This record gives sequence, C-alpha cells and structure tokens, in this order.
Amino acid sequence: MFYKDERLALFIDGSNLYAAAKSLGFDIDYKLLRQEFMRRGKLLRAFYYTALLENDEYSPIRPLVDWLHYNGFSMVTKPAKEYTDSQGRRKVKGNMDIELTVNAMELAPHVDHIVLFSGDGDFRPLVESLQRQGVRVSVVSTIRSQPPMIADELRRQADNFIDLNDLKEVIGRPPREMPDRSDDTSKDD
Repeated sequence: MFYKDERLALFIDGSNLYAAAKSLGFDIDYKLLRQEFMRRGKLLRAFYYTALLENDEYSPIRPLVDWLHYNGFSMVTKPAKEYTDSQGRRKVKGNMDIELTVNAMELAPHVDHIVLFSGDGDFRPLVESLQRQGVRVSVVSTIRSQPPMIADELRRQADNFIDLNDLKEVIGRPPREMPDRSDDTSKDD
C-alpha cells in the first residue's frame, strides 16, 4: 500500500517499538528499516523519539541514539523524569507523545504518507487529524504478542496496519542478549 512517488515520513515511538520487537523476540536493525522505507517511497524524514536518563553515568540507549543521529534519523529526546512510586519502587517516566504529535502536524502539509511506529491508542486523534489533511497513515505495531501491542482503536483508524512480525525478515536481527558473532558464520548451532 505504498507508492514509489509518494513523500514519506517515519515517526518512531522508540520505547513502544522496542517493546513490540522484544515481545516478538527480535531487535530492530535501523539501517535496514530506513533502507526499506526509502525503497517504498521518497523518504523525507525519519524521526525517532525517546526519553533519556540524564543522571546515569551510562545509559544503554545512548549508543543507539548517537548512531541514529549520525545515520539519517532526526532525533527527538528529552530528559526522563525519575520518581519513586507509593510502593517505594524506582520508576522512570518519559512520554514523547506531544513532541511526536506536534512534529507530525507540522510536517503533514509536506508529505503524502506517514508511517507511525507505535501501538499507543493515544495517537488515534492524531491519525484522524492527519487523514483529514489528506495524509495517508500506516501504523506499525503487532497483534501477535500477548497482549497485543496495538490499541484496537488505533489499528482501526489507520489507513494501513503493518504487523511488525511481517517486517521481521526485512528489518530484524537476533536480540543482543545472544552473542553476535557476525564474523563467524561457519559455526554450527
């Protein structure tokens, strides 16, 4: 449901996409993801949204953020807020919905098709508004996890739903927990 001559923009809800891919047992290869959508249309922008813990000496997401920034992604970050809940557990809050929504609304007059990588039902009004402006919206998430990672109302509102599991062979790689020995392909399992 993509046309070669349409202007595309990707909006990636980083934590939501990470959780969906993890639930399906793979990691995203962002270089392959970008290439795949460049192949599908004229990719104008690829936005990636994530909150960062500023006070940690090392953040596991920092290398990914830096790599994406240097490899054609428009990074939108903000400091995550840390707090302790009523049971004394440390929690982190870093919702990027407003930033993603504002950027999508600003870019809408310049694109034909937006691909939203999120299953968050809070984005349904955004999708509806983009559609009223003549923008087609595809949503990438999954219904193949338990529970499904996509809100039913978001899936129904989208012009096109792409199950992340169907992209696994194109943009996926094995999870990092397993030793990645790409230089040793002759080894038997």
